[in-house]
Amino acid sequence: MENVKITIDGKIVEVPKDYTVLKACKLAGIRVPTLCYLEGVNEIGACRMCLVEIEKVRGLQASCVYPVNEGMVVHTNTPEIRQTRKVNLELILSNHNRECTMCMRNENCELQTLSKELNIKEIPYEGEKTASTIDQVSPSIVRDNSKCILCRRCISACKNIQKVSAIQATKRGFKTEIGVGFGRSISDFNCINCGQCIQACPVGALYEKSNLETVWKALDDKDKMVIVQTAPAVRAGLGEEFGFPIGTRVTGKMVTALKLLGFDKVVDTNTGADLTIMEEGFELIGRIKEGKGKLPVITSCCPGWIKECEHEYPDLLENLSSCKSPHQMLGAIVKSFYAQKMKIDPTKIFTVSVMPCTAKKYEMERPEMEHADLRDVDAVITSRELAMMVKEAGIDFMTLEDSKYDDPLGEATGAGAVFGTTGGVTEAALRTVAEVLTGQKVDEIEYNQVRGDKGIKEYEVQIGDLKLKGVVISGVGNVKPILDKVRKGESEYQFIEVMACEGGCIMGGGQPRVHAKTKEKVNVFAQRARAIYDEDQKMEYRRSHENPFIKKLYEEFLEKPNSHVAHELLHTGYKKRDKYPNECDKKM
Repeated sequence: MENVKITIDGKIVEVPKDYTVLKACKLAGIRVPTLCYLEGVNEIGACRMCLVEIEKVRGLQASCVYPVNEGMVVHTNTPEIRQTRKVNLELILSNHNRECTMCMRNENCELQTLSKELNIKEIPYEGEKTASTIDQVSPSIVRDNSKCILCRRCISACKNIQKVSAIQATKRGFKTEIGVGFGRSISDFNCINCGQCIQACPVGALYEKSNLETVWKALDDKDKMVIVQTAPAVRAGLGEEFGFPIGTRVTGKMVTALKLLGFDKVVDTNTGADLTIMEEGFELIGRIKEGKGKLPVITSCCPGWIKECEHEYPDLLENLSSCKSPHQMLGAIVKSFYAQKMKIDPTKIFTVSVMPCTAKKYEMERPEMEHADLRDVDAVITSRELAMMVKEAGIDFMTLEDSKYDDPLGEATGAGAVFGTTGGVTEAALRTVAEVLTGQKVDEIEYNQVRGDKGIKEYEVQIGDLKLKGVVISGVGNVKPILDKVRKGESEYQFIEVMACEGGCIMGGGQPRVHAKTKEKVNVFAQRARAIYDEDQKMEYRRSHENPFIKKLYEEFLEKPNSHVAHELLHTGYKKRDKYPNECDKKM
C-alpha cells in the first residue's frame, strides 16, 4: 500500500494512502474524541465529536470519514475545535434523558465519559425534547429512546455486520428516532435477539430484558430448590465486570459467588454441552452412515441463528439438528433424571441459566422448550445481570476463594468448555465422532482448522475411511454465501456450525460491554478465547463421551444417544416465521 506524509499538530507522520484522518491521528498517538464512531462497524461522521481543522479546507471536518492526502496539515486542538465539540456535545445532551444514576450504563457510558472529558458543567439549550418511547415487549431486548443519541451504531451492527436489518432510523429531523416503524415492537419483526445492537450502543438506549426480580424472588422462596447453571463463555468474561483484565478466567470465584447468593446447587452448562455432543454427534453419524435425515447437519445450539433460519431459510429447517441447546438440555435433565435420583418434586425445582447471550431469554420462552408441562429453564440472566446480583449482595468478587461445581451435574469435559467460542461445537463433535467411528483413541484432539475469529472457516478431516467436510460460520452476516451453496446442491459439507455472534458466545450480546476505545487496543476475542482453551486444557477429561456423569445418564436413564427417551426430553423442531407483521397498525 502506498503511503503519504501528513502533518498533525506539527508532527510529520507517514500513513497508508487509504487512511482517514482519524486513523492517522491514532497512529501518531494523538487522541481525537469520538462518539458515533465504532471501528469497522460505524464510520459515518454523525456526532461531529471528531472534528479537526485541515489547512486550505473550508470549515471543520469529521476526521473519521475524511481521507488523508499527501502534504495535508491537520490541527486537532484549537480554541475553535474545542468550543465546537463542546457545543455539539451540549446539543446532544439537551435531548438526552440525563438520569444517569438510574441508568444501566452509569459509569460505563461513552457519553458520560466524554462529557467528563470535555468538562461539561451545564446545558444551555434546554427546551423541547423528542417524544420518547420504551419498547419492552421483546423477551430479550429493551429499547429506551429517551437515552438514544442517534449515533446509528446499533443500525450498522444489525445491518452491516449481522445483515439482519431489524432496526432503522425512522421519521426526520428533530423527530428522528431509532426503531422499526409503524409504532411496533422490535419483537414483531425479524429481530433475532442476538444483542449485538446492545454491544454497539454507547449509551443506555439498549439493554437486556431483566429477569433479576424473578430470580431474587425464587431465591427467597423456601419451598423452591433453585439450581443455577453457567455457560462456558461466562467464566471468560464475568471478571471484566469486577476489574479483572479482559479474558481472565474466573470459574472458581464465579461458583463461590453463586453459592453466596443463595443458589441451592451450582452446576455447569458444560455438562449440558457434553450431552449435546453425544446427541448431535450421533445424529451426524446417523445421517452420514444410515441416511437418517438430510445433510448437511446444521447446528442448533444458537437461538439467534435458529430464529434467523426460521425467518430467512425455512427451506433448510430439516437440515437443522433437532437437538436443544446445552442449557435447555441440562434444564430438562435437572427436572427429570436428577429430580428422580434426588427424590425431589420437579415442580419445586426452579432452574436459572447464566448466559453470555440475550437470545437465550427468547429461547427459554419458546413453547417447545418444555417436557411434561415443566419448562426446561425458568429464568435466564446474562453475564452482566449476574455481576449486578453480586454487587447488589455486597460480595467482594475479587477476593473470593475458588469453589467447585456441585456434582454430578458439575462434571464436565474440556469439550464442553470450548463450546464458548466459534468452532467449539465442531471441535467437540470431532473429538467424539472420530473415536466413535474408528473405535480407537485419537491422541490429536485439538483441531486448529476450526479455531480463530475468521467469519468462515472450512475444514476437512479424515476419520477412518470417512472424509468429513464442514464449515464453521461466525456471525449470521456470513451465512448467506454458504447456505446459497447448500440450496443449489453445490455444497460438499456434511456439518455446518453457525453462531449468530461474530466470535461465538464469548462475544455474545449479554457479555460485559467493552468501551470502543478499549476495543481498538485489545483483541477482546483473542483474550476471551484463550481463557476458554485454558479451561479445556486443565480438564481431566477432554472428550464428551468420557464424561462419567454422561455415561451414567445413558446407562440409567437415556439408554443411548438419540433413543426415544432422549428425543422426548432433548430434541425439538422448528417452524417457518414471517419476517414482517401482517398488521402494521398494531401499536406497542
